[in-house]
Amino acid sequence: MNDYIITTSGIGRSFRTQDEDFWALKNISIEVPQGKLTILRGRSGSGKTTLMNILGALDYPTEGTVMLEGKDITAMSENERTMLRRTDIGFVFQSVALIPMMTALENVEFALRLTKYEGDKRERAMECLHLVGLSARADHLPAELSGGEQQRVAIARAIAHKPVVLFADEPTGALDTVSGLTVVKIFQELTKQEGVTIVMTTHDVGLMELADRVYELEGGVLINGE
Repeated sequence: MNDYIITTSGIGRSFRTQDEDFWALKNISIEVPQGKLTILRGRSGSGKTTLMNILGALDYPTEGTVMLEGKDITAMSENERTMLRRTDIGFVFQSVALIPMMTALENVEFALRLTKYEGDKRERAMECLHLVGLSARADHLPAELSGGEQQRVAIARAIAHKPVVLFADEPTGALDTVSGLTVVKIFQELTKQEGVTIVMTTHDVGLMELADRVYELEGGVLINGE
């Protein structure tokens, strides 16, 4: 059995700027271990978010390939990629984007309706809130929750449909140190309890030791992988 759920080969991404091409990523080849927490580290502008968008089928590379569970997602049509994101992938962003008039429970349930989850939606939503330590806050509106609690609801929403991979782009960027650490420790637990593979970006050096694997980017180039 392949221990890597995602592998990339020679990923490059260029953007046209005036009269020349700017290469945001150059020759990126990485392996993401299945059921583990992988961190993409780098300063703003390093290319980590661009890489995450390509790994998550939100963007196409200019060159190179991305294999997810043995399938070349760079060769898929946009409709196939949309279906892949709906069924197999979850996303968490720095901006939680919860629906303000819905409770924490309703926000998670709503996400399950969008993905056409076939099980008991309320039961699964409560299970996910319990996984992130918020079952006691299920009936609270986003405005009644702290920033860290809102991010945890966003995580519950992202894992509710049981994706195989969860992508989290700077999920701790707007949080204080304690809340940010709590979020990453929740990610650790989710890899064990849900078996989900998690890939997150961060520039926070203090979070590196919590990851199973770290890739560091600088100027669109991979400078370290361990």
